[in-house]
Amino acid sequence: MKIILAIDSFKGCMTSEEVENAISSSLNSKEIEIHNIPMSDGGEGMLEAFISAMNGRIVETNVHDPLMRPITAQYGITPGGIAIIETAKACGLTLMTPLERNTIKASTYGVGELIIHAFRNGCKDFIIGLGGSGTSDCGAGMLKAVSDSFASECTIKDIISRKMKDCRFTLASDVRNPLYGPNGAAHIYAPQKGATESMVIELDNRAMTFARESALLMGKDTSHEPGAGAAGGLGYAFMQYFDATFKSGADLLLDLTDFDILLNGADLIITGEGHADAQTLMGKLPERILRRGQKHKVPVWLIAGRVEQSERLVSEGFERVYGITPESMSTEEAIIPGNAIKNIKRWTEAHLMPIIG
Repeated sequence: MKIILAIDSFKGCMTSEEVENAISSSLNSKEIEIHNIPMSDGGEGMLEAFISAMNGRIVETNVHDPLMRPITAQYGITPGGIAIIETAKACGLTLMTPLERNTIKASTYGVGELIIHAFRNGCKDFIIGLGGSGTSDCGAGMLKAVSDSFASECTIKDIISRKMKDCRFTLASDVRNPLYGPNGAAHIYAPQKGATESMVIELDNRAMTFARESALLMGKDTSHEPGAGAAGGLGYAFMQYFDATFKSGADLLLDLTDFDILLNGADLIITGEGHADAQTLMGKLPERILRRGQKHKVPVWLIAGRVEQSERLVSEGFERVYGITPESMSTEEAIIPGNAIKNIKRWTEAHLMPIIG
């Protein structure tokens, strides 16, 4: 029996690799061929997943966190010289305590520092993971860091057109929101980052102003493009200034791992994420896995820490849907890694082992 494990991280709890290892280590039968594929849609765990898929190496450098405090952050470089940057490593929400979170002040400056470090290491191609940010500055901080790294007489437009003209950027994310407006970065995502109602209004106004000024400078306007609102508008800055292309992070990784080829002869795919509901079907990693499984006629199971709207998930094609957390266990208890591992192993023994025999 050939089983493919392609599970996203359980955010704030376990990495993709840890979830998959917890399952595969419980399957001791010699009759099983198991393939663990660390997954990410561009958010948490993106760096490790892409570096594993592309046989890259991790690089460390000193940058600034969202509150401009010095930290050490990582990015990756593949054998072909492609830089893999998970933006949350420099501007992530988890780099601040709940009391420190302030979307009015939080900056993406550190992301720009990562880009320049990779650029000076010879990288011209960049894969940028947008997810898990604690910022809503439209990428202004990132652009300032890029500008600050060159001679002061150079404008950001000069730097991009002269110094970095050969650079190519691919954005990996499942977010499709515009930069501003009712469905923009501020209104949809800033409250999750600690923004009050008045802060949301201020941030949205800032985004409109920044987009207007940027359109005059660059002669185009990408603020309404799908994905411009990703990572607090960081997606917009890359598209507007660097002509970045936007791709589903999940599909990008699946293509890099030759996932479709791996499905030849597979009997079962198991995918999942920390919390599954109808939003899972809106381009998230498990949905992208499902569509590929359907294409190759391989059944797909979905597991998650918690599941809502399971009937809808099944109606869309998942053969089975499981929530692995006992109803009596609180979320606070469930996200403790030791408890999560026990829950995964318990589920494996109860539901997966019986079909293997």
